[in-house]
Amino acid sequence: MWLKSSSIGRKLIMAITGVCLVLFVTFHVLMNGVAIFWPSAYNAICAFLGANWYALIASIGLAALFVIHIIYAVWLTIQNRRARGNDRYDVVSKPKQVEWASQNMLVLGIVVVAFLIVHLVQFWAKMQLAEVLHCPVTENGMTVAPQSGTLFIQIAFSQWWTPVVYIIGFIALWFHMNHGFWSMFQSAGWNNDVWIKRLKCIGAWWTSIVVGLFILQAVVFTVQANRNAYLTCPALIEQYNEFNAELMEQGHAVAVTVVECDGTVECDGTVECDGTVECDGTAECANTADCANNTECQHHNN
Repeated sequence: MWLKSSSIGRKLIMAITGVCLVLFVTFHVLMNGVAIFWPSAYNAICAFLGANWYALIASIGLAALFVIHIIYAVWLTIQNRRARGNDRYDVVSKPKQVEWASQNMLVLGIVVVAFLIVHLVQFWAKMQLAEVLHCPVTENGMTVAPQSGTLFIQIAFSQWWTPVVYIIGFIALWFHMNHGFWSMFQSAGWNNDVWIKRLKCIGAWWTSIVVGLFILQAVVFTVQANRNAYLTCPALIEQYNEFNAELMEQGHAVAVTVVECDGTVECDGTVECDGTVECDGTAECANTADCANNTECQHHNN
């Protein structure tokens, strides 16, 4: 089959898998935005996806795209080095049109894969995989339900090295995506001077926006985690209780934080509350709320 036997075919496969991965990364950054502006909705999305058949099929398909993309990247690199032979060791001046990223795509890809492994260990393994295996994660002596996405954000970004690793990974992703964006269209035949310039411009903007949002989110998650925002928000605690109740029904021992509310609790993630919070009616906990143990939040009741 020419897709495997020819260099053009292999590059086309790289391009197709690259397009799919760029779309996924764009979706991922948008989903992360939900965790910033509406943390409880982020947990609801995590619970909705979970280990359902459609989420599992999507995960398997995504994993297949990554594996194919990596295999063909290594294959093309080896092929190119063999074709150049000893010439690759010659010191020559590189033309201006040869970008630094194009000369280091494999190295950048390795950095991105290393970052991806860290991300999978911190989130996917503790969420979807844990739900598939019916084996919830235990952190600091507390069993954490797989649906508690904001709790895993709290655990991960309360460690100083997490934002460092993520920002390094995002920078490598920027270089990799920026070059890969237009080169995948070039592989598909859009290689005239006019379109290449346009695609480079579009790719630079798209990649910069996506990666810029990722870095901003990592900073916000770090600040919020160090303020224990995801541990003290009443709305999130109420969700954790619901998720933990399901674990208890399955026979798992969990540490339950009690929140008793008769109405609806809304929280933007910046409220500082600890212990047992009782709310009568419909309470809205905003930035100005400061609740201590066993207190009634009524200053925002409707």
